[in-house]
Amino acid sequence: QVQLVESGGGLVQAGGSLTLSCAASQSIFSFNAMGWYRQAPGKQRELVATIRSDGSSTNYADSVKGRFTIARDSAKKMVYLQMNSLKPEDTAVYYCKASSRYREYWGQGTQVTVSS
Repeated sequence: QVQLVESGGGLVQAGGSLTLSCAASQSIFSFNAMGWYRQAPGKQRELVATIRSDGSSTNYADSVKGRFTIARDSAKKMVYLQMNSLKPEDTAVYYCKASSRYREYWGQGTQVTVSS
């Protein structure tokens, strides 16, 4: 059973930074890609950033380009999301996702709240 555990969320002022971490229960090379998604109250879950498991490419939502950076550490089975210049509109529950050829796996989420 694949498990993804997020951590690092919290309350931060606008303009501040946070780093989210996602710990996988198995090698990230068993997945095609991993990513971060978020869901704000009353809104649909949306893509924030993705990374190929081999690190060959990344993809970002336009709203976070230049502010967020996704990275992975295959040895530690970790995926990170460095978030800088945070805005109140970044407030959401952030979820880690792992995608294999036939399935998707989600973590429980971590709350990020940005105060103005």
